[in-house]
Amino acid sequence: MTAEAEAGTGPAVETEGLVVAYGRTRVLEDVTLAVPRGSVFALLGRNGSGKTSLLRCLLGQRPAAAGGVRLLGEDPWRYRSRVLDRAGVVPEEPNAFPEMTAHQLSAFCGRLHARWDGDAVEGRLRRFDVPIDRPFGRLSKGQKGAVMLALGLGHSPELLLLDDPTLGLDVVARDAVFREVIGDLADRGTTVFVTTHDLRAVEGLADHLAILHAGRVALSGTMEAVKAEWERPLEEIFMAVAGGGVAAKTTEVHP
Repeated sequence: MTAEAEAGTGPAVETEGLVVAYGRTRVLEDVTLAVPRGSVFALLGRNGSGKTSLLRCLLGQRPAAAGGVRLLGEDPWRYRSRVLDRAGVVPEEPNAFPEMTAHQLSAFCGRLHARWDGDAVEGRLRRFDVPIDRPFGRLSKGQKGAVMLALGLGHSPELLLLDDPTLGLDVVARDAVFREVIGDLADRGTTVFVTTHDLRAVEGLADHLAILHAGRVALSGTMEAVKAEWERPLEEIFMAVAGGGVAAKTTEVHP
């Protein structure tokens, strides 16, 4: 473990000149980001902009073709299990053993993490009105997402990575994810890295953002600085930058 990782200093997520390629096709080019610890960082971009490829690289599922990646001060490709012991992940598509109940899934995950809090998991599921004794495969999509979120938080991670967590959810469920979960985590100092299409919801929670366009960082900075520079709501900024209609304005992120 690096001295930076052990001391808990430096950005929670950091990429420098990151390149991700599939064969000869580069899907990310020269991506440099720094996510300050304790922040809510929103990664935005249209479908195909490279968000999923970036997340896979951050999670150690894919190596970088060039450049560097660090999660909590560690290289996720070399030390994936060690990194994921300190980070929680909520995938875009909920995926778990379909025959297992939420209670059984929590017990299973508890055998993998020394710091597992099963009571907190089940308490969160009750607040989301998820039946803990119904097989995962028989839950609605929103309920499955709530299970994945509760499991992702079961070991009190220092960093939570959310891949479009409200996709396909109704208004009430989306509000619960953003207000009750992400807002609560931010208040406790947990770093949240979220990709989302729900711009209005994340605008009121994120304090840092980056917009990917065609595999590159088209804009990055603090939410306050970006909105002050553009003098527009986030949705209009996103349409201008991700739509390629105007040249992007970039503000550096200072961790």
